[in-house]
Amino acid sequence: MRPPINPSDLSSEQKDALILQLFDHNAQLTERIKELESQRSKNSRNSSKPPSSDGYGKPKPKNTRKKSGKPSGGQPGHKGQTLEQVDEPDQVIEHSIEQCAKCGLDLSSTPVCNVEKRQVFDIPPPAKIQVCEHRAQIKTCPCCENRNKASFPAQVSQPVQYGNRIQAVATYLNQYQLLPYLRLQEYFQDVHGLHLSQGTLNNILRRAHQHLEQFAGSAKESVSGNEVVHFDETGMRVVESLHWFHVASTDSITSYFIHPRRGTPAMKDIGILEGFEGYAVHDHYPSYYQFDLYHVACNAHQLRELIHAYEEHQQQWAQKMISCLLEAKAEIALALEQGKGALSEERVRYYDSRYSRILREGRNELPVLARPKELKRGRKAQHKVKNLHDRLVEHKHETIAFIHDLSVPFDNNQGERDIRMAKTIQKISGCFRSLTGAQHFCRIRSYISTARKQKRNIYDVLCDAFDANAFDPCTG
Repeated sequence: MRPPINPSDLSSEQKDALILQLFDHNAQLTERIKELESQRSKNSRNSSKPPSSDGYGKPKPKNTRKKSGKPSGGQPGHKGQTLEQVDEPDQVIEHSIEQCAKCGLDLSSTPVCNVEKRQVFDIPPPAKIQVCEHRAQIKTCPCCENRNKASFPAQVSQPVQYGNRIQAVATYLNQYQLLPYLRLQEYFQDVHGLHLSQGTLNNILRRAHQHLEQFAGSAKESVSGNEVVHFDETGMRVVESLHWFHVASTDSITSYFIHPRRGTPAMKDIGILEGFEGYAVHDHYPSYYQFDLYHVACNAHQLRELIHAYEEHQQQWAQKMISCLLEAKAEIALALEQGKGALSEERVRYYDSRYSRILREGRNELPVLARPKELKRGRKAQHKVKNLHDRLVEHKHETIAFIHDLSVPFDNNQGERDIRMAKTIQKISGCFRSLTGAQHFCRIRSYISTARKQKRNIYDVLCDAFDANAFDPCTG
């Protein structure tokens, strides 16, 4: 341990040097404290951190959207979903009356003059498994003595097998409702009295994956030809290694992919971004900019970082930028409601120049990191607020693309919604036990998500898939 310094042993020059050294050290510590406090203050509201990382100290809700002024609940003209009686019920139970409640007269032979109807909607008792036996006739030709046998339907390929409806229900509960194998086995045992082994369940998903091969190709091709496509990715554990769950989607089609990598190699292997001619909406991940195409920045991410810059670093330009983006978004929403195809050139120029002016005037506010005494090789470190400012300057066109073309979305919420369930399954199961299982999930879930977007019945389309008749995503 170094002995303490005795000031009386130091010369005047040494004391001055020591004071300067202490000032420099104090400045570095102050900057480090600010950096740590800034990191600690980040949450799901002012950064890209997921809500699950907030723990028990969740931030108070603070929505950037303004109140619409409309009352809560259904609005005038909204079509209700009230339960109504049907004209032809499946079962009718007659409740007879035998005597008069007033005088006690026998009414058993009195004609019925009217009835009051009440209907109860319920599900039938758990279905008992039905066994359908297929018998292929065998005949011997009396002329040539050839032994002839009738053909079985294509879907009847084994001496004993499960039907399409059982396979559709198992796939629906596992892949859509995310029911683990054990609970899925309990469901079939408790409700239908049927024991399905985990190997059987795995084979069912494998068959679904095979039947949906053509669908997956058509969905990918359709997404590639769309004008606006949302892209996103998130980490996913497969066995003991980190993989990445990728999505490319529109408002009517979803394509999921699993890959060991997150960046450019994975995007090239997926094969959508190369040659893509539409708008690619994403969250600024640098690998996207390796592709020469029309980029659109997710402004939901921008707003969260701007909120952090304003609240934690008192950056007034950030608050002005928040107002600029939200006002433009509101004006565009109003224009779309009025049936307009574009903002006027005057309003586009106004927001364009306002955006640049805010960033230009905000340069003087940007915080600067204390320069270390020993310079390290490589690029000089910048404050995160400066990085945000630089990104908004460099990617101005991508950030305000929604102002120039009203078909361009303000944010990447579509992609984020489509990929959110990947985190849900990770919370439930922890990870995929094999890469094959992850691949099955991607293809089957793409099919289910696309069906849901196109307002198709999930159970019906799964039955069709096992019947080798999966729907064409391009016809939705």
